[in-house]
Amino acid sequence: MAKFPDYIPPTKIAYLDGRPAEIHLRKCKFVIEQAGRRREKIFDQSVITIGAMDDNDFVVNEETVSRYHCKVLQDQDGYVLQDQSSTNGTFINRVRIREAYLKSGCTVQVGKVELKFYFADEKVPVVPSQKERLGLLIGRNVKVREIYGIIEKIAPAGTTVVIEGETGTGKEVVAQTIHQLSPRASGPMMIFDCGAVPENLIESELFGHEKGSFTGAIMTRQGLFEMAHGGTLFLDELGELNLDLQPKLLRALEQREIRRVGSSKPIKVDVRVIAATNRNLEEEVRSGRFRQDLFYRLSVVRILLPPLRERPEDIPLLVEHFLKTHTFNRGSDGKQRVEGIEREALDLLAGYRWPGNVRELVNVIERAVSFCEGQTIGVRDLPEQLRLAGASAGVEAATGEITFKEAKERWVSSFERDYIVALLKKNHGNISHAAREADIDRKYFRKLMRKYGVDAYATSDEGDGDDADE
Repeated sequence: MAKFPDYIPPTKIAYLDGRPAEIHLRKCKFVIEQAGRRREKIFDQSVITIGAMDDNDFVVNEETVSRYHCKVLQDQDGYVLQDQSSTNGTFINRVRIREAYLKSGCTVQVGKVELKFYFADEKVPVVPSQKERLGLLIGRNVKVREIYGIIEKIAPAGTTVVIEGETGTGKEVVAQTIHQLSPRASGPMMIFDCGAVPENLIESELFGHEKGSFTGAIMTRQGLFEMAHGGTLFLDELGELNLDLQPKLLRALEQREIRRVGSSKPIKVDVRVIAATNRNLEEEVRSGRFRQDLFYRLSVVRILLPPLRERPEDIPLLVEHFLKTHTFNRGSDGKQRVEGIEREALDLLAGYRWPGNVRELVNVIERAVSFCEGQTIGVRDLPEQLRLAGASAGVEAATGEITFKEAKERWVSSFERDYIVALLKKNHGNISHAAREADIDRKYFRKLMRKYGVDAYATSDEGDGDDADE
């Protein structure tokens, strides 16, 4: 199939210096005039169906139009129009086609009805949100707030999303937030862990099966795609999906229909897919463990979650949230058992590397609550590995395990970070006022902020991190 020469960028996040700068939302528009009435509709999903049946994305109710006449697919280069074995054919600029690329402004004819096709792409800058919470997400770190900005733009769309990040960073919580903020929020959200189900049962779990289709199939059963109809299907640990099953998942995404195990009858499904993985899918594609076409179909938008060690300023917010909401901190009377956490214990949490990320933090707080005898968690209530990690950092310098220069640099760095954070808090996040009080140049103050990853907004108790001089 010859490709149309114009490259149409897919929906994606553009990065500048490793930070998200803007979202390019690939959209298209169909316009039709029937009986003197103009009708148009904008689409952002990867598959658009056109036909006379009411379950098509663009319904054209006319006797020469087949029930499922044609469909439009997004690929890496643009939009591909495919005829679906229609009775009266599909045409582009009066040329009958079976499959061809679409150009903005062209005429698409289905049966005897003419549609106009246009690109309707949109570029949206990624601006860190001013919120500390979005849906189920919590955090004031600038990277987290950039993710808030991305989610707010893509959640209303039907865009397929892949969430990447280390184990325990909260990928499922991001998926739930996207679902909650989408038009599908009233529909079901089904969750499937690709790595937790035996390989021989995954196909049945996803697509369902007919009675007698295999040993043990004593009744017909719906799969998760059918159960998620009208809602969202979250595929966790996508990188674990067997190569043999990947073409069937690709078909479900492209055709928006599935076949139960043991059946030849296709079933239409309307499902938004969000996937998550702690693997590098691009590396999996290069190594031959993941299909390239499925990778492109799924990763329309990719969101990379930062590990907890890169967002220590979020730990106090997270701990407060866990203590207020989790059942492990409720007594038999329903009241909170523990009210807060001591400063020394919080500092110890902030300095830990958190290999298990937020999930590990939840477990640590649950354990601390169970050991806590008063109303405030102290250092004594934290697990031994945290206390040892904190102690080793001080002992390392005190016992000469690092050089005098290294120990001095660490002490100076710790002082500088604490000093600028304290000044920014005192001045409600106003950089100019903080620099003036410190009697140092504002540009150098900003340089220190960048060096230590300090965000003006995150240090402001009033949520106003704007620089008055800018």
